[in-house]
Amino acid sequence: MNDTQVNILFIADIVGYPGFQITENHLGRLKEEYRIDLVIANGENATGGKGLTPGMATSLFNLGIDVITSGNHIWNKRKIFEVFEKDSHILRPLNYPPDCPGTGSCIVTIENGTQIGIINIQGRSFMYPIDCPFRTVDREVKRMSDSGIRLIFIDCHAEATAEKKALAHYLDGRISGFVGTHTHVQTADERILPSGTAYITDAGMTGPIDSVIGMRIDAAIERFLSQMPVYYKIAEGPAMLSGVVITADAKNGKGISIDRFCIT
Repeated sequence: MNDTQVNILFIADIVGYPGFQITENHLGRLKEEYRIDLVIANGENATGGKGLTPGMATSLFNLGIDVITSGNHIWNKRKIFEVFEKDSHILRPLNYPPDCPGTGSCIVTIENGTQIGIINIQGRSFMYPIDCPFRTVDREVKRMSDSGIRLIFIDCHAEATAEKKALAHYLDGRISGFVGTHTHVQTADERILPSGTAYITDAGMTGPIDSVIGMRIDAAIERFLSQMPVYYKIAEGPAMLSGVVITADAKNGKGISIDRFCIT
């Protein structure tokens, strides 16, 4: 790696203690192996499978995670609202109404002095009818670019594959990396888009392998069979650590490569 390249590690949705534990076991090795400059993780399911508490956020930061992104479940643990006002490195989706607690973007300066903009956005298809992700992220990317930020990374928390792909192509060439989250199922479509944005539809999940998106299989089946609001519990057993490593050019902000991984 030359001095103009930046390596960003993104850890897919961390689900409960199994997700935390496997991250703790492997993060140091991953940072060393890939010579990582910045670690981003989606932590909206890190506490009990739904939500994030201040204590868990601190624990994730102590592992060496620099920025925590989230999604629709970030509102499930209200105590995190207080932390939003104190720590700009915990993000909620940018396109929630402005009166909601927290912020949807931040700028981090890494060791070599390069500034990286991180934006958290949420889709609307099959999800809440919040502000338009296209228009909202368009304004924020322009604001960062106008301030001199060349490297911009986006966590797009969305249900629909088509919405993620469309938004990524809309931003292609204006951002360095675009990683989809929310479905907890890793896609095999990582690539560099035509104008230089590193892309993957969904980075997957960091949590129990033998599960339904991290939850106990029997509870998920019962919910589908009965159509009743059966209580989900985090599955037990071996876990997997999923995510991507994106390498970008610090001078022009273009994505150079994107490597997908899943450690079991």
